[in-house]
Amino acid sequence: MKEQVALELQFVNSNLQLLKEQLAELNSSVEIYQGKGSKGSIPMIPLGLKETKEISFREPFKDFILEHYSEDPDKYDEAISEFMDLREAMRTPERDESGVALLFEYFNQLYFIDRRFFPPDRSLGIYFEWYDSLTGTPSCQRTVAFEKACILFNLGALYTQLGARHDRTLPEGLDAAANNFLRAAGMFRYLHDTFTNAPSKDLSPEILDMLIHLMLAQARECLHEKALLGHSEDLETVVELAQEAAQVTHEYTQVHTTITSGSVKGYVPNSWTSLVRIKSEYYKACAHYHLAECLLTLQAGGRDETQLSTRVKEALQYVHLTPDSTTTTLDVTLPSTHQERVLLGLAHCRESVLLHEEALRQQRMCRELRKKGSLSDVLRFRHESAVHLLDLYEEEEDLLNVLDPPPIAPATKFQLTLTTPDFSQHSVEDVFRLLGPAAVFSAKHQWSAPRPVSLTRSAAQGFGFSVRGDAPVVIAGVDRGSLAEHAGMNEGDLVVSIGTRDVKWMPHDEVVGLIRDAGNTLNLTLVTPCDKTYYKLPKSKSLKDISPHSTTSSSSGVSSSSSNSSNSSHYGSINSSTLSAKDKDKRNSWNPFKRSASRDKLKSDSMLDCNVILR
Repeated sequence: MKEQVALELQFVNSNLQLLKEQLAELNSSVEIYQGKGSKGSIPMIPLGLKETKEISFREPFKDFILEHYSEDPDKYDEAISEFMDLREAMRTPERDESGVALLFEYFNQLYFIDRRFFPPDRSLGIYFEWYDSLTGTPSCQRTVAFEKACILFNLGALYTQLGARHDRTLPEGLDAAANNFLRAAGMFRYLHDTFTNAPSKDLSPEILDMLIHLMLAQARECLHEKALLGHSEDLETVVELAQEAAQVTHEYTQVHTTITSGSVKGYVPNSWTSLVRIKSEYYKACAHYHLAECLLTLQAGGRDETQLSTRVKEALQYVHLTPDSTTTTLDVTLPSTHQERVLLGLAHCRESVLLHEEALRQQRMCRELRKKGSLSDVLRFRHESAVHLLDLYEEEEDLLNVLDPPPIAPATKFQLTLTTPDFSQHSVEDVFRLLGPAAVFSAKHQWSAPRPVSLTRSAAQGFGFSVRGDAPVVIAGVDRGSLAEHAGMNEGDLVVSIGTRDVKWMPHDEVVGLIRDAGNTLNLTLVTPCDKTYYKLPKSKSLKDISPHSTTSSSSGVSSSSSNSSNSSHYGSINSSTLSAKDKDKRNSWNPFKRSASRDKLKSDSMLDCNVILR
């Protein structure tokens, strides 16, 4: 029996390993998302999306709605289906802006789902399972924070795919590609700063940091490619191109250092590491070629072609770093004669040829990259261009004595800025809005079961209670010996319905109107918060200053009086003028919500809360 189980486990493990290898090969592919117009460019490195399983929220959500909110769960079948459909669509988003919008929509909807259905002290039995983007290793968590983190990661990965798909033979295509890579870097930075204790490797700080540097390098590469399109052949421009290429080399060198260090080395696909190394060698070779081109072929003299003009000297003054005197580096950084100019140009040209050959060698050493025909074409074309330039001077006697050229100083006129994700551009409406305002009717708050209250008064009698605030309206005071007190109404009770009308979202004035229109018989549904201290407001503030008046009901009728401090309406047989100062202070000081007077501020705070994954 044990041998049979062991054999079956071995079979399962072998299948799992095969699946991991296939997934790694698919997600590490550098050609699958490349644009058709980018065949003449080195491929970019896109990132595959994380995969997840389908989850059924129907039964857990309906049970929680019945138990916690004491409402008919069948009323929310449509809302549950809408949310489940949204999650199902999110699993396979389109590789375009509509896919980005879909992921943002689902992420923002998770803010409401987290508040509605995930209390801090218990679990609904819902598990979010996601697979690692590169290895396929599953990770499972019960928290919505993990689901949010995976969505953010997929947003960043989708941006990398969009960046790789743009046509990089056109300026607008290069601008769009650079923009998408910067958005990806901004998304990974946001995820790095707001999510900790990652259960999967691709969400760990070291991997996210590597991805940030990689996306910035690819954005820099796009800007360099744009500078190459239709550039002028004057010497100053070519020198700038050489330093821009050196800057790209510098950034890819940093990426290579990060990608080959620590735990990142064994996680990242070999094809990524090889391609980063190839790009570092390739752009270093391009930098040397640009300088060789301007020194050997471009007109750089004044009246006397044997002397460099002042303009050329200024352009070349800061292009080289100070060489190390202990090496075989040529000590000429600013040529003063034609001979020195040719010697320095040949040194750069020979170095370019050697670096291009190294890039080709790195490609041949990588099993995945040696099959990439577009990459081979680019590397061979640039290598042949450098060899051709060097062949033009094969008869120069100084060629036999050429030393290594001085290093080129990286420099750029383009400043890259990470694009922080803007969640407010994709605002959504809570699909479970009927449950009431999420600030009150949420999973972390407790309240009593809804109870009906029926009040019938005579023509000379009042109901005996006052209300204040809105969304929802709260019982602010109950008069002693009144109908409201005998019916069991208490200060702090929340009015959830009047008659058959749900009033959880209704503003103060409309609730007052419904109470007035009820006549002598008023039917209410109330709930009592269990954590009343959460709902208290300062004495000088009301729940919301919608209108500057308060309404007072007396035995003789209804009258209105001006008040700038709060929305408060009183329905009773006792007029406010007949109450003692102590009673009035007690009635007016009660407030059910701890929130500011401005709804706009609350809304902005809520949106901020929506955009942050708490540590």
